[in-house]
Amino acid sequence: MERARIVLASLEGKEIQQVAKELGVSVPTVNKWRQRFALWGLRGLRDLPRPGKPAIYDDAFRDRVLALLEQPPPPGMSHWDGPAVAEKLGSSVYAVWRVLRREGIYLQRLRSWCVSTDKEFASKAAEIVGLYLNPPVNALVLSVDEKPSMQAIERPSGYVETDSGAVVRALKSTYKRHGTLNLFAALEVGTGQVHTKTTDFKKREDFQGFLDGVLSEQPPDQEIHVIVDNYSTHKKNDEWLAKYEGRVQFHFTPTSASWLNQVEIVFSLLQRKALTGASFKNKDQLREAIEAFIKKHNEVAKPFRWRKREVKGSQLRNTIINLCH
Repeated sequence: MERARIVLASLEGKEIQQVAKELGVSVPTVNKWRQRFALWGLRGLRDLPRPGKPAIYDDAFRDRVLALLEQPPPPGMSHWDGPAVAEKLGSSVYAVWRVLRREGIYLQRLRSWCVSTDKEFASKAAEIVGLYLNPPVNALVLSVDEKPSMQAIERPSGYVETDSGAVVRALKSTYKRHGTLNLFAALEVGTGQVHTKTTDFKKREDFQGFLDGVLSEQPPDQEIHVIVDNYSTHKKNDEWLAKYEGRVQFHFTPTSASWLNQVEIVFSLLQRKALTGASFKNKDQLREAIEAFIKKHNEVAKPFRWRKREVKGSQLRNTIINLCH
């Protein structure tokens, strides 16, 4: 940029000393780039080849690293790591790590994914996301699901100082189990309020009883939309579904796509804030912790925001959850 400014100022007819003063550079610098431009044009503003040993770890090395990661790992290993890549390529492990960091690749970090095989995925997903983004006027939209088998684990925890001087939270390696609880939850999409019920088991009758209780609290003429996953415990009961015909419309998430159910965000918050690392001597303490979290959540509840962004090319517009509290 500086070289271009020198050339542009010179083309305006300014003296060398004036250009140097305005741009804060030396007179020889201005003279150098004026002469280079006069001899070779724009090509003269580029850096000339520098002397010295050619780079070993260049773009070709980067390509070799990335290509190797596409190959099966060495025998006895489930995945590649830095030393294994370096040994295979006969290079420095630090050079491999620099490439991985620059490319944003973390070989030890794990993520899981799920691909829906539902042939009607697009239409079902659009129907549910449409309820989040543009619900019917004056309608109640409920996102309903259960969080099963939450363990009441008794395990002491605290803060300890490591050898490096860092203070971290620690959990005792041994623990006791005191049974499990099942949590049913219904999130009011428009307000963020959550209705819950804990049970000892996850049965169809328990789910139906919970939802019956939530719906009984609504006015008889209230239009209601209920989003649930497609488990058989939810949908294979024509008699129970029939009693809500004309009043409640059920929307079932596509196969292997329960993540579309917004109440899963509440379960994630519950797990992170109230359950992970906690210690419970019995199921009653676990139940009290869940109820305390839900009470606190409802005191400041807000609807979760859904944002949509444009995707380049001919792809359809994606919809993503963005939690805003």
